[in-house]
Amino acid sequence: MDPTYGPQRTGTPPSPSPPTGGTATLVHVDIVVLVVYFVLILAVGFWSMFRTKRSTVDGYFLAGKSMTWWPVGASLFASNIGSGHFIGLAGSGAAAGIGAIAYEWNGMLMVLLLGWLFLPIYIASGVTTMPEYLQKRFGGRRTQLFITVLCLFIYIFTKISVDMYAGALFIQLALKWNIYLAVILLLSVTAIYTVAGGLAAVIYTDAAQTFIMVAGSLTLMGFSFAKVGGWNALMEGYFEAIPSVRVPNSTCGIPRADSFHLFRDPVDSDLPWPGIIIGMSIPSMWYWCSDQVIVQRSLAAKNLTHAKGGSLMAAYLKFLPFFMIMLPGMISRILFTDDVACVDPELCEQICGNPVGCTDTAYARLVMELLPMGLRGLMMAVMIAALMSSLTSIFNSASTIFTMDLWKSFRANASEWELMVVGRVFVLVLVVASVLWIPIVQASQGGQLFIYIQSISTYLQPPVSIIFLMGCFWKRTNEKGAFWGLVIGLIIGCSRMTLDFIYPAPLCFEEDDRPGVLKYVHYLYFSTLLSFITLIVVLVVSLATEEPKPEQVSRLTWFTRFDPVKPKEEVFSVEQSTKTEVITTQPNESSVTDKEQESSNGKACHHRKDSSSSTSSIQSQSRLMRALYWLCGMERGKKVDNPESPLVPQQTISSLEENPTLRLIVNVNLLVCLAAICFIIGYWA
Repeated sequence: MDPTYGPQRTGTPPSPSPPTGGTATLVHVDIVVLVVYFVLILAVGFWSMFRTKRSTVDGYFLAGKSMTWWPVGASLFASNIGSGHFIGLAGSGAAAGIGAIAYEWNGMLMVLLLGWLFLPIYIASGVTTMPEYLQKRFGGRRTQLFITVLCLFIYIFTKISVDMYAGALFIQLALKWNIYLAVILLLSVTAIYTVAGGLAAVIYTDAAQTFIMVAGSLTLMGFSFAKVGGWNALMEGYFEAIPSVRVPNSTCGIPRADSFHLFRDPVDSDLPWPGIIIGMSIPSMWYWCSDQVIVQRSLAAKNLTHAKGGSLMAAYLKFLPFFMIMLPGMISRILFTDDVACVDPELCEQICGNPVGCTDTAYARLVMELLPMGLRGLMMAVMIAALMSSLTSIFNSASTIFTMDLWKSFRANASEWELMVVGRVFVLVLVVASVLWIPIVQASQGGQLFIYIQSISTYLQPPVSIIFLMGCFWKRTNEKGAFWGLVIGLIIGCSRMTLDFIYPAPLCFEEDDRPGVLKYVHYLYFSTLLSFITLIVVLVVSLATEEPKPEQVSRLTWFTRFDPVKPKEEVFSVEQSTKTEVITTQPNESSVTDKEQESSNGKACHHRKDSSSSTSSIQSQSRLMRALYWLCGMERGKKVDNPESPLVPQQTISSLEENPTLRLIVNVNLLVCLAAICFIIGYWA
């Protein structure tokens, strides 16, 4: 974002435009389109419930490992492209040109890295969550718990907040609803099929919403180019889109000279090219190669080839945001210059209610001003689709790591039934947390919110990326090296982030009097430095301490991924020994609970032959309970857990064998995709 505005005004200010979106609102046709959209998504969600067995850990959290390449790829794309993308990426294009698209094109390379380098390791290890991989790779619990808590913090306080802010902006604009009513309605719909259907429902609804997002966004792109006059008019008109109210003798409000360049000056630009290559890639590697939200979708694929195909599809789809989001945002600046590109705080306050600037409204302005009725409803559905797909992905993945990494750490003998209940209840907890977070989002200024998110990724993600990178590709990495590298890296990153909040970046007309570490060290360069420091700590501490045990390396690194699969008893011997201590020192409290539940459920689900007078009421209760269990995927009556024994983790190790023909097809597509990425980056560099 480029929050440029000044304290003075020159000339006679133009009559301020009405708030973003003008006077256009959704009409009855648009409301019908929205209703059809909600019916479609719920239908897809309920249909997906029949596709997998939702009453098991593997079925609920990994969709039964039955997904083919196209729903996996569509879900990867939809999970990444949230409503925050439509607001933030279009706003960034309106404010500073195409520079921010580097994040998207960098992600294309990283998602391919996931499919070909990281996924074979994760699949061979047989893990369900990324913290679980760290626990297997390094042993102990502290690194696993550290990463689990960090991920939940990032999900709740960054990803959810951004999407809630962006979605609320569109909802208030188009429907004039109270923000709490709108958000609670959306969260209720998403919670229904997330709780009931698990990952399978999330993936299939993501696939449907990907089609809606792409179709609607490309439609708006067509209207935008037609309105502005074509490609040449965009290239010329952007540099002329200067607001009439500006700060005298300053560059405030003037488009950047390098607006159409991806690689910019390495010293004094907003996105220096060396930082893009290295400093941007390390945090991006965490998101695409070790974040639970992304990796969980790939682990749901039926085999490695389909997982690679999903990564390829996501990479191809990542070409689209440049054309369907960023360029329309730049066109919005041309068409509504004084509103979208305003720099005077008083005027910006009148136009969009944000004195920092109104570039965040660029996409919303196009939707409400250019599209005819009906299509406005379609684009509203696009924004809601982006919001819902991101939230469901976060809800499901956060529920997974909470249940499998935190809950099982404190409830080592938890039954499968208990894990299913906990996973679903935690989704509801996240829904409540999202609603309670709304006042914080409302109090945050749009531009500053995205700067905050950028800081989180730059200062917290590089140490995590280094830990996964070293764990996967250097067998000598041990638990002490990983833990202390993570701790020291996060301390340094949080220190820089704290300074950023204490000394915010100056506005375009203000003198920069921040400390030198902020003034002269760009955050992308700091990301590179932080990664290097973490790497050195991991190397030194690992070499100075004991080597990892053989079971902490076998099938857990790139070089050992083809090791023979050990017998089940051997794989879980360590976990079972620790669980035995817990069981012998504590009475079977959960067993009693399970037995009581079985007894009460038996009373509700079976007829008492000796009580003919109450047969009908018990029969209706039985049907009601069975329907409720089916809806939630908790088919208790069909399979009863043994309350006498704790849940032993299932052996989910999958084969890395691939069909030679299909392997050749995906590898050829990999080369084609890489060539296309190199071309488009080189063309705009």
